[in-house]
Amino acid sequence: MAPIPITIVTGFLGSGKTTLLLNLLPQLRAQNPSYKLALVKNEFGDLAIDSQLASSSSITGVRELLNGCICCNLVGQLDTALEELRKTVNPDRIVIETSGSAFPATLAMEVNRLARDTNGSYVLDGVVTVIDVENWKGYEDTSYTAKIQARYTDLIVMNKWELAGERRLDECLDRVGDLEVQVACVKSDKGKVPVDLVFGIDGASARSLSGEAAHDDSNGHTDHNHEHAKTHQSEVEVLSITLEAEIGSNIDTSKLEKLLKAAPKDEVYRIKAVLAASSPVPSPDEDLSGDELSDGGRYIVNWAFGRWTCTPLKGSGEEHESSSGMVLRMTMILARYESKKWKKRLEASDFIELHGDTKGTLVVEKIA
Repeated sequence: MAPIPITIVTGFLGSGKTTLLLNLLPQLRAQNPSYKLALVKNEFGDLAIDSQLASSSSITGVRELLNGCICCNLVGQLDTALEELRKTVNPDRIVIETSGSAFPATLAMEVNRLARDTNGSYVLDGVVTVIDVENWKGYEDTSYTAKIQARYTDLIVMNKWELAGERRLDECLDRVGDLEVQVACVKSDKGKVPVDLVFGIDGASARSLSGEAAHDDSNGHTDHNHEHAKTHQSEVEVLSITLEAEIGSNIDTSKLEKLLKAAPKDEVYRIKAVLAASSPVPSPDEDLSGDELSDGGRYIVNWAFGRWTCTPLKGSGEEHESSSGMVLRMTMILARYESKKWKKRLEASDFIELHGDTKGTLVVEKIA
């Protein structure tokens, strides 16, 4: 049988990796209605969010790797996830979507190794890095990982440039140029890129990566294992938030909206949550109809850099065990040294409360 092509999609927190992927699906189905795209998703924290969005968007199969980094302490689980997808759904392609901390070179070498060890069951098609043009100037200054993601890739997708303008886009291109790499760049159209540019790219550079790349930083001198362990532990901190209450309880969305509006993007990188509510949390960027506002149930909140979406969790029996049965299950991914302050704020404020006079049990824990 022909090998299953694998595409690695990486990029810093909130860059738009999942949005890019979901926008490829309609294009693939237009070309071939029976096309089967599978996803291996690596998530910060212990809450599955993006994979649930993917599952409700007709992705054929999803495997979630939680609470760790796919290129270091979770790398041993990758072969199991790929093998499960190959045997259960036999997809036309597998996308590995990394967390914001993953080093693409190390992950590419692991896929190359698995391709050899399985007698060609897989082939690495290429590495795609998504850059958030609006915010990259800020986190590129503080994140070693963001630079590495832009350095070891076959294609860079410049995302959210419409929000930043052409001048910011040019500045971002200049900063990528400062990394002294020759990488193809393409602008997205509000998160959309032609599928033929993302899949079937010339990934020869990724397939030829040797062990030397894992020991090379932007200056060519840093040992990967030592440096990545340090950066993975220090670049972000993660809070896990749960609110448990009696069945039928709903979150007070007006108070949760205050949190989403108040979170400064230099302190908070991502907020992801699954919650029960009588209506969605309206985003300033969304024009919700009356039907949507009154459609109660389970919702997924996905916040990044001051903007968010609130999406109904469709179907029955689809919710991941990491959030099932809880009124609210949330992960906050923060800049370093911010978790202690935000833990106190969440416990002391009224950001997370139930609608009405019902009281629940709020637990806020630092998990990374």
